[in-house]
Formats: sequence, C-alpha cells, structure tokens
Amino acid sequence: MPAADAPTASRSLSPRALYQEVAERLRQQIFARQLQPGSWIDEQKLAAEYGISRTPLREALKVLAVEGLVTMKVRRGAYVTEMSTDDVAQVYHLLGLLEADAAGEVARQANAGQLAELRQLHERLEKQAKNRDTFFATNEAFHMKLLEVAGNRWRRQIVEDLRKVMKLNRHHSLFRQGRIASSLAEHRELMAAIEARDARAATRLMRTHFDNGLEAAGG
Repeated sequence: MPAADAPTASRSLSPRALYQEVAERLRQQIFARQLQPGSWIDEQKLAAEYGISRTPLREALKVLAVEGLVTMKVRRGAYVTEMSTDDVAQVYHLLGLLEADAAGEVARQANAGQLAELRQLHERLEKQAKNRDTFFATNEAFHMKLLEVAGNRWRRQIVEDLRKVMKLNRHHSLFRQGRIASSLAEHRELMAAIEARDARAATRLMRTHFDNGLEAAGG
C-alpha cells in the first residue's frame, strides 16, 4: 500500500494489505456492538479515527458486505446488517445441516489425537459454564475444531461466514437464562456419541443442538 495513501496508519496497522486490517477492525467493532446492527457507517468519521483515506475503508466495507456483516444501500452508503427473525432461522437451519453432517464424519473418521483435542475443548467448556464470554469463545473453538477434523474446507468456509453473521443476532441463544447449562448437556451427549463412533447419533444430536439453539434465540 503506498505510503501516501495512509502515512499515519502504516505505523499502527500490520504489514498485510491495509484494507484487510481495516476489515478486521470493523468486524471487531461490529461484534462488540460498537457499531450496532442497523446503524449507518460514517465513512468519513471512521477514516479519520483510523488515520487512513476512504479508499481502503471502502475496500474493507466491500469485504464485509460479501461476508454479510454490512449491507450496501444505493446512494445511502453502508449499514451494519440487521438480522430479522427469518434471517436467524435460516442461518440456524443451514448451520444445523452443515455441522450435523460434519459431526457424523468426525464420529466415523477422527483419529485418537483428534478426538483428544475435541475432548480437551469440551472439558474447557465444562469449566467455563459460569463465564459467558469465555464459554462463547470455547464453544466456537469446539465447533470449528470439529469442522476442521471433518476435513471439508468448503463446508468450513461456509460455516465460518455463517457464524460471523450469527454474531449480529441481538438475541443470541446463549443469552437466554439456563441455555448455557442446556447447551453444555447437549455437548456432553454429542461428545459421547463421537467417542463411541456412533455417526448416526452424532448427526442427530448436532441437529437437535441447533434446533434447541434456535428455540432459545426466539426463532
């Protein structure tokens, strides 16, 4: 990136493409609700805040639009995507299909080392049930590890994008009282089925896990 484009930012942002770094900063602001779902993104204000020109900012917004985190409106600019009830239901449905398929694959083909990694993540979940933020992070790590073990990179890429969009949901299923305990119990059953090499049960339990998550989210 030419120094003239962003002389200030070049000292604070990493060497990778500037627009990619800007996209990651915007993602984190969206996930942290510093940029609220449905809100207009003030390009001029953000460019000044980041110490960059509007060119890399607009490139970053295009990246986030492809991911579904930002919605571009003609002659109105960029907005943080707002999830409707139908949006939430559709994303849960797709995640349930894709991750249930992955769970069955893992039960069939995971080696001992991979099962041990999943078990370790599950045990971390057991210890984090009283801390919602760390539970969220480990829960996502467990699901992404399961997808990695399942071995279909296209499925994993789709799920990664869907999980980004799900972070826009104002009524995340784990926010509901008692849902963390229920989710953890579902994980126990799922882990047991995977370790027992019961692919049919693992597939069914993962689908149920997402169905229950949608219900808890109010979908």
